[in-house]
Amino acid sequence: MTRPIKIYLIAGEPSGDLLGSRFMRAMRRKSPHAVSFVGVGGETMAQEGLKSLFNIADLSVMGFIEVIPSIPKILKHLDEIIADIRQQQPDFILTIDSFSFSIRVHKRLKKAGICIPHAHCVAPQVWAWKKGRAKTIGRFIDYLFCLLPQEPALFTPYGMPSLFIGHPVIEGGADKGQAHRFRHQHAISRETPILCILPGSRRNEIAHLLPLFQQTAEALARNIPNLMVVIPTVETVAQRLKEALQGWSVPHLIITGETERYDAFAASSAALAASGTVSLELALAGVPHLVAYRVNILTGLLARCLLKIRFVNLINILSDKEIIPELLQEQCTPKNMIEKIQNLIYAPQQDVRPALRRLGYQSKVSPSEKMAEAVLHLIRRETP
Repeated sequence: MTRPIKIYLIAGEPSGDLLGSRFMRAMRRKSPHAVSFVGVGGETMAQEGLKSLFNIADLSVMGFIEVIPSIPKILKHLDEIIADIRQQQPDFILTIDSFSFSIRVHKRLKKAGICIPHAHCVAPQVWAWKKGRAKTIGRFIDYLFCLLPQEPALFTPYGMPSLFIGHPVIEGGADKGQAHRFRHQHAISRETPILCILPGSRRNEIAHLLPLFQQTAEALARNIPNLMVVIPTVETVAQRLKEALQGWSVPHLIITGETERYDAFAASSAALAASGTVSLELALAGVPHLVAYRVNILTGLLARCLLKIRFVNLINILSDKEIIPELLQEQCTPKNMIEKIQNLIYAPQQDVRPALRRLGYQSKVSPSEKMAEAVLHLIRRETP
């Protein structure tokens, strides 16, 4: 191929958007030809030049029950994507994360008879629930990029070509933040304790968790003099958070951007986070933290029936023990969070190094570079 390569990307939430932006940079470095990108992404992919077909906030819905009101909008966006792919005629299609939405894209591609090579990054967690999916997704997806070392073996027996690339958190720079820079930039003294709060990026996460996190922070502030709360987020969520935080009595600061985020981590005494990739970033940064999560009662009951794992946090799953405290559903209360956070501030003990090594932390090739190399092979119709 001597002409420029066109790749269609679909990232349905901020974690996928971040992974997509790194893949875009890696593709430009690795490809012998010019590369252009079209499709759906968020603010970090936009910084790499992608003009998104629509706002990915429309897809960022978590839960079984919570997704129901969004179904008409999601179906409309599926139609838009398929029509856009027909018009764009890319050389390759890559969906990233948001598997429930992504698999529908791949099924629509097959139904529409669109024979463009297509892959998905971030394997569905069949080891946690719906193990039968490992047998069926190979009918719709040409190739699968896995973040965990044990995942390819779950799919390859069913004819699903899969590659372990490592977890993207290891190339994000979460371990390179500068506490002094953050405190100097925001005029925060060295003696001021900082609590980092991360309530998620989805609307329903913020609605469920932020009031609980507020009560926790206000109670902690009564016990910890001069406590400062820092809330890293993304641009698409920042305004919503500013409105929700207007009634907070605890001094707080909302920040955006990767550099600010990782500098804030470096300056934090402890963190309170929604479940997800952010826990890995905090672990990499060495921030003592706990994971707290609450969803609709019915969603929670369904999850308990379907999930086949002891923990929800990936560090705990890989370690097979609770290293990062988890407070879920009825355990996710201000009283419990206050106790755990105080313990983390005054006696932090969280050895996450073995789990991070399993995620490819010491690999010389980054996950995005591995994926870019594999995609170039797939475009040439070669085996990666």
